[in-house]
Amino acid sequence: MPKAIKKRIPKKIDTPEEEVQEKLSSLKDTLQQRRSIALKIMIGVIIVVFTVTGFLFYSYSSASRAKKLESEAYRIYYGEGPHQSQDRAEQYRKALEMFKKAYDTKKSPVSLFYIAACYDELGQPEESLKTLQDFARRYSNDERLLPLVYRKMATMYLKKGDSAELRRALDTLYGLKGDIYKDFVLIEYGRLLENQGKPDEARKKYEELVTRFPTSPFRDEAQMKLAAKKEG
Repeated sequence: MPKAIKKRIPKKIDTPEEEVQEKLSSLKDTLQQRRSIALKIMIGVIIVVFTVTGFLFYSYSSASRAKKLESEAYRIYYGEGPHQSQDRAEQYRKALEMFKKAYDTKKSPVSLFYIAACYDELGQPEESLKTLQDFARRYSNDERLLPLVYRKMATMYLKKGDSAELRRALDTLYGLKGDIYKDFVLIEYGRLLENQGKPDEARKKYEELVTRFPTSPFRDEAQMKLAAKKEG
């Protein structure tokens, strides 16, 4: 039995109109995809802009509030204007509270320094010392207040009789940029060395003080120490 001959179905040939429609449809899909991507990018940019703007506004408003609180605390601390009071302890307590609010609103080396000062004025040296140590860790590049911080720390260690910490504070203070309080370091180091039975080392500190800081308020004491050693 002869096999049936299969008829070949002729391949469909697109007409020019159909080709144009297909290209237009493909172009339309591509444009929609690009439009969708562009929309996503735009939304992302808007979100970033709003986030950055919000952060900057919050940062600015926090800094502004903190500055006002800090200024008010400063006036209370020094008893300026309506803040003059016979009760100094109450005055320092109010200043401490205000400086803490300022610092919690926006971290500031000035507020932290005065928090330590308030504790000291209120007879809480340990709290003051802890705050000063915190300052030294957080603001180790603050050239304006750091010398004063280490000077106060040295004074407090001196009162405690902690010679090891006193020496560390004096060494750090001496190593800071500039000459501020270096005459204080030299006179305190000289006294410390004398008390430790090291007169020759003490003499070197006094000699440096007299030579480098001729206008220092400690110069007369250093000269008297040197003169006494020569007579002795």
